Amino acid sequence: MGFGQFLKAPEYDIKIITYRDVFQSTALESSGCGDEYAERSAVILLDKGDMKKMVLKDGRKAVLKNNFGRVVVHLRPSSYEEGHEGIGYMTNSPWSNALVSSETGGSGVPKFKMITALISDAKDE
Repeated sequence: MGFGQFLKAPEYDIKIITYRDVFQSTALESSGCGDEYAERSAVILLDKGDMKKMVLKDGRKAVLKNNFGRVVVHLRPSSYEEGHEGIGYMTNSPWSNALVSSETGGSGVPKFKMITALISDAKDE
């Protein structure tokens, strides 16, 4: 039992942009909300520089949380050539929706596209 187990993982601010993914949609149609769908949906794509700065590793899990919800997702480096520091990408899914405010500002539509959250290493979750 080491001292590190009592330390909380550092948290970093992140903006999450959601998008649609044809492969995720195909998985939903073929397996419902099964394992393949979860593997494609419970993922956040991060800038490689951010992953290094935050000491987050490809394939590990991260906790995303804000005032509206908390989810555990897999980490993957973004394949975008241009950096996008401070921005993560997630497919539209129950995992990203758990972080969306129900407040609509009178428009009747929640803000799905720009979600503010904190990200940290999930350790053993």
